[in-house]
Amino acid sequence: MAIFIIVVFIIGYVLIALEHPIKIDKAASALLTGVICWLVLLFGLESMPAFAHIAGEFSDKHDFIDAELGKHLGEISEILFFLLGAMTIVELVDVHDGFRIITDRIATSSRVRLLWIIAWITFFLSAALDNMTTAIIMSALIRKIIKKQDNVWLFGGFVIIAANAGGAWSPIGDITTIMLWIGGQVTSLNIIHSTFLASCASLLAPLFVVSYTLRKDKTKRSLHAEDEMKSHKIFTPFEQKAMFFLGAAGLLAVPIFKTSTHLPPYMGVLLSVGVLWYITEIMHKGKKEEVRHEFSVAAMLHRIDTPSILFFLGILLAVGALDVSGHLQLLAHFLDNNFGNIYVINGLIGILSAIVDNVPLVAACMGMYDLTQVPPDNDFWELLAYCAGTGGSMLIIGSAAGVASMGILKIDFIWYMKRISVYAFIGYLAGMLVYYLQHHFHL
Repeated sequence: MAIFIIVVFIIGYVLIALEHPIKIDKAASALLTGVICWLVLLFGLESMPAFAHIAGEFSDKHDFIDAELGKHLGEISEILFFLLGAMTIVELVDVHDGFRIITDRIATSSRVRLLWIIAWITFFLSAALDNMTTAIIMSALIRKIIKKQDNVWLFGGFVIIAANAGGAWSPIGDITTIMLWIGGQVTSLNIIHSTFLASCASLLAPLFVVSYTLRKDKTKRSLHAEDEMKSHKIFTPFEQKAMFFLGAAGLLAVPIFKTSTHLPPYMGVLLSVGVLWYITEIMHKGKKEEVRHEFSVAAMLHRIDTPSILFFLGILLAVGALDVSGHLQLLAHFLDNNFGNIYVINGLIGILSAIVDNVPLVAACMGMYDLTQVPPDNDFWELLAYCAGTGGSMLIIGSAAGVASMGILKIDFIWYMKRISVYAFIGYLAGMLVYYLQHHFHL
């Protein structure tokens, strides 16, 4: 019975990958996969590897499932509410044409040069914010700068690579690095020193490869037709600039809010949404009702790609079921028992994080090794932070940044796998090589 949950998970992933050929929205496949995984878990729980040692703690299996589902749904909700709030702020800035403050200042028409500019902005912004928030912001910018779909998707793919690379070397840039930092496995200054060069290499390598391919190409940066038709008589230049800077401040304030209050990031982003809601209501209160409605936060909630949020919910539910069933812990133990080399173990964990959410994989590793056995700032923890952070770039649904970009830019799963995954894999290996050279030759 235990194998059925893996079969359901694999079938669900295949259906998600074949979204366009079978013409069924990936959100539907993800929701079915998530719920069916929990149903299989419920009816086959006695045969699951994780249930034997905790069976006595609960009166029956339904109590166990309720407790575990409540715990995972709480963790998932934090991500979904954060995603909902951040996307609302981005849409609010977009509808006020605020991104033109940046796009009007990008003068280059070279696709290669523009790709490098956007990638490195994403890389450093991700370290200051986090990879998902940065991916949302930069995807919205790409949508304003680039018109042709293939170019939009290409830039979006490199935003995902850059966001995950930038998040890997910062203590607050990626959820797995945050877990290791809070758990005491890594310290802030050491993780920056140890993984910064590797993270740079994981972006530099694919940029050099794609630059060689695109070196003679140029793209025109024209706005979409609907943007060109916007009338600045609806809102003043002051309101346009105000919404850009207030939106940017609202997102930048989230890591500061988290550090100062120790509350989860979604509380900070919801606070920013509430403040911006008040400001926009006051800003447009003297205008016609249809204008007030068009530029309100309530209208932005209709513009958000809700199916992408439901897709993320389904995927995380499915991964949560694999975690509760004990399969991820078994996988971590299998890697530990069969591969003694930290580069092989962490390399495989990074590749698996493109398929399975990296959070339970990292949590399983943290549970396997005591800090007395593997001390803080050990090579194992540093490499785990890099691999788990950047490995998710190899598939578009392998990271929160990828899912967010998919929702905003409508990037196709198969297209990403054909066109971007190879770049992400090249960068992943390049980063591991740089880490090896840095730590074994003291470079």
